[in-house]
Amino acid sequence: MKAFIIILVILVIILAVLYFLGNKLQKKQAENQMQLDAMAQTVSMLIIDKKLLKAKDSGLPAMVTAQIPWYLKWQKLPVVKAKVGPKVMTLLADDKVFELLPVKKEAKVVVSGIYITGIKSARGGIEKPAPKKGFFKRLFKK
Repeated sequence: MKAFIIILVILVIILAVLYFLGNKLQKKQAENQMQLDAMAQTVSMLIIDKKLLKAKDSGLPAMVTAQIPWYLKWQKLPVVKAKVGPKVMTLLADDKVFELLPVKKEAKVVVSGIYITGIKSARGGIEKPAPKKGFFKRLFKK
């Protein structure tokens, strides 16, 4: 009975710590989102290429790659190469926007610094990708 009570107390403590950490991270995310929204501007660009690349292979400026946290160094980032006016730029995209961006077409996108946060329109329309099928859906379809 004592062991059960001790385990229960430890679980309650762990849940309380996770709750407060979650609240703290949620507030931090809200502040970052407000900053992104404040700096957002709509830009027309020609999307040349889009790929999922590691940070060191992405071609981003050294200052940007130095600011990437250590735990994201090996994760693949959604990188978009686009022509904005006369300049060819390498930009990062939000995961949801990355799927919708048309390649080799002109699009109006919402940009905050070097981060593409939204897509407004594209020439020829925005094509929604087909939903991805999971392993079990493919398995049971056969």
